[in-house]
Amino acid sequence: MPKWVIAVQGKPPSTLTIHFRTMGQMNSYVFFFIGALLLLNGCKKEETITYSNNTIPEYDNVSTLLIENYVNRLFIDLIGREPTDEELSQETAVLENANLSINSRKALVDKIMTDETTSLDNITYKSAYHNKLYEDLKARFLAGASEADLMSTYYLYYVISVQDSLNNNMLAYEINRNRANIMLGVMNCKTELQTGAITLREACRRMCFNQTYDDINMNSFNYINATFDDLFFRYPTAAELDQAFPPVDYNSSGYLFGTTITSKSEYIALLVSNAEFDEGSVRWAYNSLLGREPLSGELFALLPVFSANDNYQAIQKAIAITDEYAGWN
Repeated sequence: MPKWVIAVQGKPPSTLTIHFRTMGQMNSYVFFFIGALLLLNGCKKEETITYSNNTIPEYDNVSTLLIENYVNRLFIDLIGREPTDEELSQETAVLENANLSINSRKALVDKIMTDETTSLDNITYKSAYHNKLYEDLKARFLAGASEADLMSTYYLYYVISVQDSLNNNMLAYEINRNRANIMLGVMNCKTELQTGAITLREACRRMCFNQTYDDINMNSFNYINATFDDLFFRYPTAAELDQAFPPVDYNSSGYLFGTTITSKSEYIALLVSNAEFDEGSVRWAYNSLLGREPLSGELFALLPVFSANDNYQAIQKAIAITDEYAGWN
């Protein structure tokens, strides 16, 4: 007299006693019960998982005024001017018609950064964007030095180098002509950033390696502190300062970030190739656009984007399309 223990979903197991007259009858019942159990198991109800705090943002209550404020802010932050009445009306309508979708915001940011057909006073959006970026870099590194100031320094060393050449002092000629060319490289950042000839990394290197930057920071101690602060948003440790000082001040060896350096130019090249420079670039974007430091998750998400190809525009765009930046959250 065999006994079967049957467990049904959601109920405790129970014992069922069955009498069989023949072995064949028993085999039939075995197959029947196996099939029934498989059927019960297959009919298990699927669970529905609900995630809290994961609602899709609703933009129906975002007023036209708030959308205009967003467009206005984008123009000022990215190209340094307010939109015209026509631009404001047009871009606001595009965003409203797209229900403020992320794609519509991306398209607007891309347009402001890269469009070469729309212009105001013969200055395209793309040119205006890179003009603004160049001015922001000068404000960050060179205390907002004017083009006239930079040009004056360039001509000073250019004229001195000419005089050195006339006096057949070729060593002084090479030194002063190089100083003049370095200043020219700073001023060329604007156009070379726009054409893609250089990236933000090279532009920052030039901003920290020129006579105007030296004049602002005066001596090697101040220079090292300033470069760390401007590029990494922190000051060097005592050990870092000790290792940076010989190459910057004496053109002798120092060991910094696991690398031996022997000159000021090698020092600044090492700083802008360091991973902390990448972090500093993301932090600069957040502070410039949102007035705050990035959260650890935000930094983690955007660091690879910048590190891959020095794409500072991608960092700005990622911030500029958020509800926080738009003021809709």
